[in-house]
Amino acid sequence: MTEVNRRLERMVREVQAEARIPALSVALHRADRPLWSLAVGGSGNPAPLGPGTRFRIGSVTKTFTAVLVLQCRDDGLLDLDDPIGRHLDVPAHGELTVRRLLSHTSGLQREPVGDVWDTLRPPGVEQLLADLDRAERVLPQARRYHYSNLGMALLGHAVGRLRGGTWAEVLADRILTPLGLTGTDVAPGPEAATGFLVDAYSDHARPEPGTDFSAVAPAAQLWSTAPDMARWAAFLADPAAVDPGAAVLRSETLDEMRWPLTVTDEALWSVGFGLGLILIPQEPPRVTHVGHDGAMPGFLAGVYGRRGGAGTPPAMGVAVLASSGTASASLELPHRLLAVSAEEDPADIAPWTPGEPAPERYRGLLGRWWGEGYEYVFSWRDGALRARGAGDPVGRPPAVFAPLPDQPDVLRTVSGREVGELLRLTRDEHGVVVRMHWATYRFTRNQETFDRFDFRAPD
Repeated sequence: MTEVNRRLERMVREVQAEARIPALSVALHRADRPLWSLAVGGSGNPAPLGPGTRFRIGSVTKTFTAVLVLQCRDDGLLDLDDPIGRHLDVPAHGELTVRRLLSHTSGLQREPVGDVWDTLRPPGVEQLLADLDRAERVLPQARRYHYSNLGMALLGHAVGRLRGGTWAEVLADRILTPLGLTGTDVAPGPEAATGFLVDAYSDHARPEPGTDFSAVAPAAQLWSTAPDMARWAAFLADPAAVDPGAAVLRSETLDEMRWPLTVTDEALWSVGFGLGLILIPQEPPRVTHVGHDGAMPGFLAGVYGRRGGAGTPPAMGVAVLASSGTASASLELPHRLLAVSAEEDPADIAPWTPGEPAPERYRGLLGRWWGEGYEYVFSWRDGALRARGAGDPVGRPPAVFAPLPDQPDVLRTVSGREVGELLRLTRDEHGVVVRMHWATYRFTRNQETFDRFDFRAPD
């Protein structure tokens, strides 16, 4: 066992003991190391506790439903700005858009009609839809973040209708099977742990009742294992490494899902929300943990992948599954484990090797340019034209350009600053690039004012 793994094990054992968690199962996935897993405690039933033990993952289920929705979008079955009523026959709130439901900015009430957390009797699908005319829009659409299990349930059933099956059938066919998540299911199975409420003032732990969440399943139903969820977290962070053939989803679509659409607190901008995904910035800067937490009676789950940072390995994800409904320390543990693994056992540094020269057409524009009074450096790296501000902090991604197919002197910004905007090259009679326009701003070899005064020109 490596020293880093010993430290990870001690961190897990400390949380299990101090937070008094009957069963704690953890797994860490990274492409450059063997899977690391640890299970501490007991399952609460005759089945032994191990990496194959299933736990309820609660709202981590929402990340699966979100991916199913984006699959439908990529396949042309829906648009994110479609009203949900276009894809689901609903008596009310049909104008709420798919995008707003995914990002929890629709304003729809949190839960289905009725006290489902009191009765533990969720409605069936037909009842859920029929009751929508009694559900409140508690906030105007797009006003702010407001978490809604009801909204995510509607999206799951819309996916089922679009694909011609149930949400569970589509999930198994389009995500679980392609990614080999054999330990993940809508049912607990014989290897499942028992969930508990641990008494605050004694060592007694009482089992919580098991519940099938019926029509709310797309928001919270799934059971899974720590190794499966660590792999899922790695997929959310780095799909190209986990699913190189894009059998489940294109990397560009996951990029879209990870873009923050709102913050969860208007005063503390510490957590963002994208399309069904929680985004938590980390130290050092430009490192983000992406995934979701989950809570169900007797269970807590934290499933996150790590993106960014010089030492972060490819396909890095962690899952922490706990059989206690109140052990909040288990929700902090994923972020600590990811940080320690990346910092104390960073990814190997690949050696630099020489590459091909820049195409002759673009060689003359490499180097320093000025725009809006600021200095930029244009370079050719990894087969593409790039640009960085001369004063950009280390780690900020460069702008990357790709020429239009029929206009080599017009390039599209495909990532980084001014993504989507055009870079136009202007040449003199000798074919030398003497001026550029990026997002319509003029770029010149010398620093100039907006009325074209050149500080370096002779008087």
